[in-house]
Amino acid sequence: MPADPRAVLTRPAPPPDLTVPYGDHPDQVVDLRQPTGDGPLRPLVAILHGGFWRAAYDRAHTGPLAAALAGLGWPVAQLEYRRTGQPGGGWPGTLADALTGVAALPDLAARALPGRVASGQPLLLGHSAGGHLALYVAAHAPAGVRGVLALAPVADLAEAYRLDLDSGAVAALLGGSPAEYPERYAVADPRTLVPPPARTVILHGLRDRQVPAALSRGYATAARAAGGDVTLVELPECEHFGLIDPKSAAWPQVRDALQSLHKDH
Repeated sequence: MPADPRAVLTRPAPPPDLTVPYGDHPDQVVDLRQPTGDGPLRPLVAILHGGFWRAAYDRAHTGPLAAALAGLGWPVAQLEYRRTGQPGGGWPGTLADALTGVAALPDLAARALPGRVASGQPLLLGHSAGGHLALYVAAHAPAGVRGVLALAPVADLAEAYRLDLDSGAVAALLGGSPAEYPERYAVADPRTLVPPPARTVILHGLRDRQVPAALSRGYATAARAAGGDVTLVELPECEHFGLIDPKSAAWPQVRDALQSLHKDH
């Protein structure tokens, strides 16, 4: 019997080295992990978790991913943010938290992990809804982002609304439809924010049933046409959750994509 691809969501992982706040709300926090080994200093990898921006999903399910990256020598930050279904979540709090949290990371990491992280901007790694947030932050705060690795991102909010992904997830985030809130979609939708200012790599599985690969394909086409440095890699045998599972067949490509972003910078 094949393994349940969702198993990674509840798989135990070593606890972070420490958790630090970037705001006053209990969910405005970052879990930090120091890199294993004594290799050369690397930039911080900031993980923005998925879960369709909903309160039911938090950063805990990216523990296996974060631990694996730290084991490869990366300093890692798992960023939490207010989500829909909780006070302050949705518009504009979820988006504001992503911007504020990422902006705070260089100083937080330098103080909390002295001598363990390269100075400068973090690399953003976002999965699903977190992939949307990574693209959003890079578009609105380009000086604070070294590069983006987007894993099955919700890269087109208007189309995700039309497809009713996760039963109204986009409407819950932005308050309604593109027709009702065109100004919110104009600000928040990566599809309207091309070209991305930072080098961007997108990985998307063609067996993904949560976020269709067509969203990444359309975004990448538009971003390249606008002059963006965007690479899209489609994985024929991969579904949605394998991209954050260090035990999956897709893991080597995730690992290598992150390393290529680092080398390209």
